[in-house]
Amino acid sequence: HFGKWHLGTNYPYRPMDRGFDEWLGHGDGGTGCATDYWGNDRVNDYYIHNGQWEKKPRLGFECDVIFDATMDYIRANKQRPFFVYLAPYNPHGPCSVPDQKWVAPFRGKVTVPEAYFFATIARIDENLGRLRHLLADEGLADNTILLFLSDNGTAQGEKVFNAGMRGKKASPYDGGHRVPCFIRWPAGGLDKPIKINQLTAHLDLLPTLVDLCGLQLPKPIQFDGASLKPLLTGTNTSWPDRTIVLGSAQNTITPDATTPKYGQDCAVMTDRWRLVNDAELYDMLADPGQKHDIAKANPKIVKELHAAYDRYWKSASAKDAGWQGRPIIGNPRQPETDLCSEDWCATRGECPWHQSRVSRGDAVFGRWPVRFAEAGNYRFEVRRWPREADAPLAGVPAARHVVDAELDDRPVKQLLYDFAGAIRALPVARVRLRVGSDVQEAAVNSGDKCVTFMAKVEAGPSEIEAALLDKSGKEICGACYVTVRK
Repeated sequence: HFGKWHLGTNYPYRPMDRGFDEWLGHGDGGTGCATDYWGNDRVNDYYIHNGQWEKKPRLGFECDVIFDATMDYIRANKQRPFFVYLAPYNPHGPCSVPDQKWVAPFRGKVTVPEAYFFATIARIDENLGRLRHLLADEGLADNTILLFLSDNGTAQGEKVFNAGMRGKKASPYDGGHRVPCFIRWPAGGLDKPIKINQLTAHLDLLPTLVDLCGLQLPKPIQFDGASLKPLLTGTNTSWPDRTIVLGSAQNTITPDATTPKYGQDCAVMTDRWRLVNDAELYDMLADPGQKHDIAKANPKIVKELHAAYDRYWKSASAKDAGWQGRPIIGNPRQPETDLCSEDWCATRGECPWHQSRVSRGDAVFGRWPVRFAEAGNYRFEVRRWPREADAPLAGVPAARHVVDAELDDRPVKQLLYDFAGAIRALPVARVRLRVGSDVQEAAVNSGDKCVTFMAKVEAGPSEIEAALLDKSGKEICGACYVTVRK
């Protein structure tokens, strides 16, 4: 796996815990997230390689680096079957670039932020071309299944072009989740242009690849999706009019959204209909732009789609003990666990999921649901800043990462490019740590970069919470980084 991973950077949620042999990427999310290496700006950055931050930055633009790593892997494994999941961070923000010539073709045609956005898309196009040339040069083009798709609707360019759709990224309307998907495999019979109009989704890709490759599953699996092989090969005789449910837990970083809410941020889809947020109904054949809600005129259709949503909700929640996974601490596969505020269950305010939010030091708090692999004594190091920032609890980082990228016609001078605010010191005098029911406090000496606690824990689920206090004992904010090892 090369590129973005947003399912966790601790065991058992890392790519190498999920079956991948090779992993290169940033933190849990995009560039500049709180789990990312402090100061990354998409040019000459540090990357996680198989679970460890590399000691030296990889030179070049992030998108190029990710594609280069992918191509190196393919060259090294071309003599045997391989699977690569390539997930570029672009065009997700920040849309920073190392060279103004990339932006030049779009200047004067769109706004400055849009010009940077489209410049990063052009960079993806160029790299995809490089990848296809590699497959051809290595004799792999015909017998490699090449899948191309994006992960959500546009984040910025909807005012320029949105294919007539309503909504953008994070919207339950089609503009938020309908995406292009191309599949190429000449040696497998996918060598002539065809267009599939039936409703399909990302959850169809795994059963499709299993079917196309003739794989034998180690045990029976009831897939949520369906194999698209009949549609791709033209052998379909009775493709059903299926119903697919889209559900999203928006604003999960705030205290009032620790679990998804029924009927919120969802869409029930058929080839013809869309029931949005369990309330609005749209006829996609007559109204693909979803401009006219016709729910009141079609109560029977609404009832049928609501019933499908209800079945989905009950099925998805049947074994759900809470929407957020618990990192397992103390497992030999990860001797040291780095907890970060990006993974908080927020208790007060919005969690600092971005480095700019960490820098501001807002009065926000949260807790980490975790699981201890075994009972024993564990060491907890509590920090305001990540280790690589090398900054005291009561101070700010002394040095800035070398600025290599530009964003919206200005240098990225620090990690505050997305939000108003400023990096600021806090009057930290004490630190409080709670592990389960055990609560400890310790004083902060001048220049302390962390405070270390020892706690005896039982095996099983628990919670960790850390707070920074002033000299009067008043809580300032949550501590954003805690490192744990047995």
